[in-house]
Amino acid sequence: MCTHRLRVRWAEVDMQKIVFNGHYLTYIDTANAEYWRAIGLPYPQGYVERYANDIFLRKATVEYLGSARYDDELQVLCRVAKLGRSSMTFLFEIYRAQEEQPLVTAELVYVNADAAMQAAPLPEELRERVRRYETTAPQA
Repeated sequence: MCTHRLRVRWAEVDMQKIVFNGHYLTYIDTANAEYWRAIGLPYPQGYVERYANDIFLRKATVEYLGSARYDDELQVLCRVAKLGRSSMTFLFEIYRAQEEQPLVTAELVYVNADAAMQAAPLPEELRERVRRYETTAPQA
């Protein structure tokens, strides 16, 4: 599991100083980039250039359970929960620092595609890197 910390910026809140919902996906995307770095495949050079494939977001499901506010310190947790033939399912949780209940949970499904934009099997080396990194083995 990868953990990324950030602080809510002024530009991310509305008049009530509450984070606008769309910014949570930016926080998730930033944590996802950190995950790729953590497994030794920084995006895009570590993936696109290495495998001549790319990954594309297929599905995003976000549940809003609470609200972050201006200047809150947040912790975004990210892990791969499932490795399909050509897809990867990431799970995310966003917490306010020092709190036990998540403000947001999300599931994002990415599909690996070749240069012709056709679904392609995930590279075996990627699968091995994910399995070594995760403390809870991803479902197959």
